Amino acid sequence: MPLSMQRWQLPAYGRTNLQLAEVAVPVPGPSQVLVKVQAIALNYRDLRITHDGMGMPLPLPFVPASDMSGEVVVVGPGVTSFAVGDAVINTFFSGWVDGVQPQTSVMFGAPGPGMLSEYVVLNEDSLVLAPRSLDPAQASTLTCAGLTAWFSLTESASTRPGDTVVVIGTGGVALFAVQIAAAQGARVIVISGDDDKLERVRHLGAAYGINRKRTPNWAATVREITGGRGADHVVELAGGDNFGQSMLSLTQAGRISVIGILQGDELRTSVFPLLQARATVQGIGVGPRRALEDLVRAVDWQELKPVIEKTYRFDQLPAALDHLERGSFGKLVVTGPGV
Repeated sequence: MPLSMQRWQLPAYGRTNLQLAEVAVPVPGPSQVLVKVQAIALNYRDLRITHDGMGMPLPLPFVPASDMSGEVVVVGPGVTSFAVGDAVINTFFSGWVDGVQPQTSVMFGAPGPGMLSEYVVLNEDSLVLAPRSLDPAQASTLTCAGLTAWFSLTESASTRPGDTVVVIGTGGVALFAVQIAAAQGARVIVISGDDDKLERVRHLGAAYGINRKRTPNWAATVREITGGRGADHVVELAGGDNFGQSMLSLTQAGRISVIGILQGDELRTSVFPLLQARATVQGIGVGPRRALEDLVRAVDWQELKPVIEKTYRFDQLPAALDHLERGSFGKLVVTGPGV
């Protein structure tokens, strides 16, 4: 084992302050595991963390990013779930195994420690075995984006064959939602402002695509597609004024899963569509370890392949963050040092 390692850290807020530092390799304690990081999936949240910590008083220097895949290299005393050589991914929250999230559980990558590091130490209950069918870059995308889509469609709602699921956008969570809903037998409609991306989502299982720029009243088109019935479930990744269209698109007793806030941190609509549709609006905050294990089994069984637009080397993190800010079709991944 080397004595030192590389990691990206923020000694002060602001992306220009990111520095590639050399620090000591951590040592696992009881019930902990040392993981050699092979890939880190980036989320839009990581941009906001590097900018201002999203208002959280983070201990500096701080290591960003919440999602990683890697290989177990050392197990601490008392570890029973993993062995050296196991391929693993981390959970998004520490200590949330199942049921109601404990108050002591925190998000990795802020306010908990981040994953942009050559090695990380995690408690064994914050890891699961990676899918056998995915490479490390693909596996790293399940922690947040994959589990968020899975939880909204399988845990917080019961998607049935023949349901209509509307997915907003073509980012990481959105493309997972398209594939999962299609695997459940749903008719999937994607809303995007890019015709090329709308064509590409058809290869992932989407039945229809609506260009929101040409069709700002896209809810009416959803009703036309569904013969006037409307959508059973909208995976809402934009927020803002788009929420009003999501509400207008719903069938009676339909559901909206609020996940993203690309149009700001408000949901703007009249109350009347909510009352008329007798709608359920639910907030989705990723999910527990048990649900991530369920997703891993489903990925292997369904042979679901995460969509990665580009993979960057570890030393190319600034370029990867620039790409993340521009937007991507699917996920962006940074490989671990030396991978």
